[in-house]
Amino acid sequence: MRGSDLKLILARASSDDDVALSETHVWDLASLFSSSPSASQAFALTFTRRFGRTKSWRVAVKCLHLLHRLLRTLPSDHPFHSHLLRSHADAIISLNPCHFRCTSDELTIFVRSYAFFLDEALFCLQEITKDPSLPPPKTLAEKVKEVDQAVELVSQLQGMLDRVMECRPLGTAGRSSIVRSAMKHIIRDSFMWYATLWPRLMLVLDNLLQMPHRLCIAGLDIYKRAAEQAGRLDEHYDWCKRMSLCGLYEYPLVEKIPQIQVRALESLVENMWQLTDSSSSSSPVTFSSSPSTLTASESSSSKSVETVKNAVINVEWEKFEEDEKPLIQFGQERANWEDLLEASVDCSSTWAPLTFDEPQERSQNNEDSRLGKHKGNLQEYNPFLDHVHLHTI
Repeated sequence: MRGSDLKLILARASSDDDVALSETHVWDLASLFSSSPSASQAFALTFTRRFGRTKSWRVAVKCLHLLHRLLRTLPSDHPFHSHLLRSHADAIISLNPCHFRCTSDELTIFVRSYAFFLDEALFCLQEITKDPSLPPPKTLAEKVKEVDQAVELVSQLQGMLDRVMECRPLGTAGRSSIVRSAMKHIIRDSFMWYATLWPRLMLVLDNLLQMPHRLCIAGLDIYKRAAEQAGRLDEHYDWCKRMSLCGLYEYPLVEKIPQIQVRALESLVENMWQLTDSSSSSSPVTFSSSPSTLTASESSSSKSVETVKNAVINVEWEKFEEDEKPLIQFGQERANWEDLLEASVDCSSTWAPLTFDEPQERSQNNEDSRLGKHKGNLQEYNPFLDHVHLHTI
């Protein structure tokens, strides 16, 4: 492979015109990297010279788009990725900070945002492509390690989603076919980030109250951030749909987290650790690495988290129940027993039964004297609940 071949392909792929990046150039470079491993090492230097020296926003966007497509096309174990990370560590290729500037402020902002996005994507792609087929944790120590890794990954993915939303083009930049072509791949990456984020977030939430204090607070922070980010991400996807970026069927359903759930979980975590500090100030909590089942407190914590996740609270209904007073008070003398008995004679017997316990101080003789000779099946009528019960005297 000659260096001129690599320069020629890169120059053609990032030509200064209004034609979007062609997939042909992406596959030409991919095949070149496969046939000549040294080409992967030379790419970083050639890319840096082309991207760093240009004053054209078209060339800059196409260079970034080409790098983006190579990252997504080549597998994560390809030497291209390792060479690129090494070049990034050696400062041969630098995307953040990006010093590109052109005559249009809107296009300058987009190029810099796109470069920042790719700078973080270099490392995030390595994390989400790791083999997830690991055995489930059997001990609490293994569970803590799993949740710790999930918290770190979720925080990183939330940062990537922020970078995606920062790439929204402004003004005339959004009408460029070159920018729109790049935006389609940026948006599709966000679908992957979100699909990876949500199961990890649920894993953290399910095990939150079993974790040490540091992980418990970190898990609560990413949950609060997810609740705030969901609204902005949903609005960003709506804008992308209006701009006809990607097909409507490709967009994921953004899960909304009500603020009442966030406050409930925050209060639960705060009260739990206050109780722990007050009850065992001289005995710090320790975690054993031996296999064990959940204790009663851990089971209760899991149920509490599940309640927070599925809670649907109707404030008006709760207020109604608190203020309401029953028409029939238990434990009091029922002065209008005969009226209730007469009113229930014509009622249907198919209504659901309801039994009222008689006051203990009322004797059987008093009951017989009150009812006289009315023996057999009698019906009690409750005008408040609209139910009838057959009562045998």
